[in-house]
Parts: sequence; structure tokens; C-alpha cells
Amino acid sequence: MANLSVNASTFPQECIALARQNRQGRACSPTDTNSPDCSLLYDEYASRVSSGLPPNAISKVEAAFYYSGISSSPPKLVYRTSKDPFVMPRGPEAYRRLKHLYPVYDHKLGDRWGDVGPKVRDLLDEQQVRFSTIDLARFRTVPDQQTPAVISPVVIWIGVLPDSLTGEDAFNSANAILALLEDEGIIAIDIEFRESVFRRSAGAELYEPASDLDATRHVIDPLTTALGLPIAAAKTPHLQGTMGFYFKNGDDLYGVTARHVLFPPDEDNSDYTYNLNRPRKEVLLMGTKAWDDYLKSVQNRIGNLGTTAEIYRESIRRLEGRAVGDTPVAEKAKKELKKTRELLEEATNAIDELQELYERSKKDFGKQSQRVIGHVVWLPVIAVGTVPHSFTKDVCVVELDKARFLPNFKGNVIDLGTEIEGAKFVNKMYPRTHTQSGFKYPAERLLVLRDILAEDSMRHPKTKDHDGENCLYVIKRGLTTLTTIGRATGCFSYVREYFSNQTHRDSIEWAILPYDSDSGAFSKGGDSGSMIACGTGEFGGLLTGGSGRTESSDITYATPMFWLWLIIKAKFPNANLYPVFGL
Repeated sequence: MANLSVNASTFPQECIALARQNRQGRACSPTDTNSPDCSLLYDEYASRVSSGLPPNAISKVEAAFYYSGISSSPPKLVYRTSKDPFVMPRGPEAYRRLKHLYPVYDHKLGDRWGDVGPKVRDLLDEQQVRFSTIDLARFRTVPDQQTPAVISPVVIWIGVLPDSLTGEDAFNSANAILALLEDEGIIAIDIEFRESVFRRSAGAELYEPASDLDATRHVIDPLTTALGLPIAAAKTPHLQGTMGFYFKNGDDLYGVTARHVLFPPDEDNSDYTYNLNRPRKEVLLMGTKAWDDYLKSVQNRIGNLGTTAEIYRESIRRLEGRAVGDTPVAEKAKKELKKTRELLEEATNAIDELQELYERSKKDFGKQSQRVIGHVVWLPVIAVGTVPHSFTKDVCVVELDKARFLPNFKGNVIDLGTEIEGAKFVNKMYPRTHTQSGFKYPAERLLVLRDILAEDSMRHPKTKDHDGENCLYVIKRGLTTLTTIGRATGCFSYVREYFSNQTHRDSIEWAILPYDSDSGAFSKGGDSGSMIACGTGEFGGLLTGGSGRTESSDITYATPMFWLWLIIKAKFPNANLYPVFGL
């Protein structure tokens, strides 16, 4: 637990020490040729190539590095049907031939995926392949000075449980799928298997979102009324997730998240509707770790500013010695001295504001009982919908303590945060200068959600990316990865979730890919429950999980809002997605 006591005389120096400690360490690249096993992989590859590889064999080095670039921990390749040879990299940049995931739109297989996808799934079951996800994707290689970017054919990208499928079995399965596709009149498709596991990712008034001129803007977001609130069940404060969106019903305010965010999968999966005769299932603003992380983030920000202030003071001492007389050097030093003093004043004022926020938020929210913001009123069984929309009904409705949200309530708005600078954000949403995405960076960083993205718009977007390909860029703000931009897919994925009792559950999910090979994961554990939205202000879907080797997701999955909202309206007929309250 973070230290909640504040000594005014030593607190800034403690923050500086914390900030410097957090800056230590070195990140390790997934494409680093100096990894411990690299030399062994080289030796293994060379020996196997010299002896000749059977058609269903993948070398360890290809399995480990074939997907380099698609995430910080790329999945292991099991088998692929593509004929492109894997060229053994050489030199210090050996594994810098990166690629990133690319969505599929307006393709014959995509148009028929609703019929063909279940046949692929059933075929895998017949062959006893323990798959976790079945996605449609393409891959775009990252260009360099010698090699232009190349976009792959459409790939049926199948995730299988680790160490569950041999190369020979994958070879046989892939050829059976290709035969199935040929019978359907679909050709020029690649099949790829990779190892992957699907995971479901888990008092006083709340504050108003901070403006761009507010010194607290980098840290205050978890305590504001904007979407993306970090939440946890009071019973299990160690499990954390994100509040997705709000709605109004009568004069009450409700929040929606994924059921598994507040109630773990091993808990009784039964219907729950609150009544006065039952104990409340209380919901917290920030679980234990999120609260500790919030306090540390404020201290870290104070520490960074404290270091900056020290640098400014040293610069002022040096400039004062040069700003004597009327020489050109002295005149320049006087201007720099004036500016540096202004910057020092700005930094010290920001430190004061942040220290005041630290003390105020501890007073308002320091005890767990002070962070109770509502209670669960509807918790349906996690289930799969009926054909043709076999999406996951993984939803939880929370009645919120309205008094704690008013008068700072802004409705369904996403604070785009400060992690991505405004101009860079716009450039990412406008990759082609002669096309318009409809996105306008909001003056106060608050993206207002005004409509629900239709299924047809999901499948057939009108926007283009830098390659001239159809693309739908989406935004989310979650507990763990904060604000991220991703690429939505036009074809729904088939997902299988395995349980400890040897059972499983199949569902259809809306898949979101990372923006590119440099952007990092679109989501990680703890982001579940977040709203995924379009830059033009449409609700897209409720984030439910992801697939990958680690908690960092190669692909993120969501339940489409066009379907989920109908489920909620059936329970709350007067629900209004655009809540306005008279004050």
C-alpha cells in the first residue's frame, strides 16, 4: 500500500527520488538478436536447413521470429501454407524485418465468412484441434530503404493452445481447410496457425476532466467522470477493469461494464437482479492496485517536475553571470533568463497544484469505503446470443451514486488523454492527406459519443489508410493501456474460451488489431469493459478480452454495441444513452 502520509518539507524530494527510480531499467526488444537463445536458434536453423526440412516442419527460429513486430511478445508460428520462403536474417539488424496486422474488408471470403467461418470451426473440431480463435487478417511488412511494404493475401489466422498441435497435424488441418474453401469457390487464401490463448481482460464528488492548461491533466483522469473509470468489485478489489459507458433510466444514472470485470469466471455464473432483500454488490472506483498506482503517478509527476525545476535553477545561475552588460551575448542571455524564470515559476506552480491534488484525493478517496460509487443491479449469465449474432453477452449494469457524478458529469465522453500529443493523434486518424476521416480533435480532449456504429459501417467503412485500403480506426481508453488507437476488422472472429473444468464456450467477437508495429498492444489485462469508439463519435463495442501469448493482446475482442444496446433496452425499456440531468 502506498504511503498516505505527507511531510511538506520532504515530500517533493521523495517524489524526485521515486521518479528517478521509475526511469531506471531497460526495455528488451522482442526482435533483439542478442537474446540468450539466439545463437542456439541460429545453430538449430542451420543444421536443419542443411539436412532438408519436410514440408510440414517449421524451424525454431522461424517459429520464434516469423511474427516479429505485431506485438511486444509476438506469438509462436506453428505452421503456414504460404510459399514465401523464410530467409535467415543476418547481421546486427537480423530480426528487424517486421510486420503488423492488417484488417480484411470487401473480400469474397469476408462477404461469405458468416457461412464459411462456422464450417472451418466445425472442421477443426472434427480434427480435434484445440483452437482458441479463428480470425481473418492480412499482414503488411514494414518497409525499409531496400524493400517496399508488402501486403499479404487474406489469411485464416488460427490460434491454438500452446503445445497442443504438431506441425504434421497443422499441415493436415490446413490442407483440409484449403479443400473446404476450394469447394466453396474461394481460392488464394493462406492458412496460418499460431499459439495463442483467449483471455477476458479484468464519498466526495468525482472531479471534472482537466483542461490542457491544468497541471493535473496528466494524472487526474482516474478520478474524473469521463469514460474509462477504473473499477473493481468491493468483494474482490484486487481484480480490476474499466467502466464502459453510461445511460439514464428514469432519473437514475447507470454504468455498464463486462460481467467478468467485477466477478471472476470461477464464481457462480447465474442471473442476478438486485432487490431490497438481497445484499448489495458494491462497486469501487479503483481497486487496490489502481489506487496505489494513481498515488504513485502523482508522486512521479511531482518528482519529474522537481528535477526540471532543479535544472531551471542551475540554468538561471549560469545565465545571471552572462547577462551583464550590453553586448549581444548579454542581451541574448537576458532573454533566455527571463524565459527560464517563467518556466521555473510554471514548474513550481504545477508542483503546488499536484501536491494539493495528492492531499485532496487522499482525503476524498483514501479509504476503500470512500471509493464506493454504486452497486450492481443487473448481472445476466455470461452466454452466447442466437444465430446470426452469436456474440457474447458479458455485461453488468451498475446503478451509480448520482450525487457523486453531478455536477461534473459530462455524459458519454472519452478523454483522449495526454499520452498521444494532439497533432500526432490527428495524423494517425488522417493517414492520407487527400481524404477525410471525419475526425476532429476536440478542443478539451473530450470525444463526445453521439450514435451507435451500424453493422454495415463496421463491415464496409468508407475511410482509407496510407496504402489506400479500406480501414476503420477506433479509439479506446482503459485502465491499463490508457488511450490507444487501433484498426477494426470487417469480419467477425470465432473465439473459444476454455475453462478449468474441461468445458469451453464459443462466441463471435468484433476484432481490433494494433495500429501498427510500433504502437504497442491495443489492450492488455485490466482494459476489459472499456468502450471502443470511432473518431466520429460512434459507440463501437464493449471490450471483452484478447488473444496472445501474454496479458498483452495481439488481437482485442469486443461485443458490438449495435447488438449489446438491444440487450440492455430489453431489460431497461426507457434507457437513454445520452443522459442529461437538470441541476
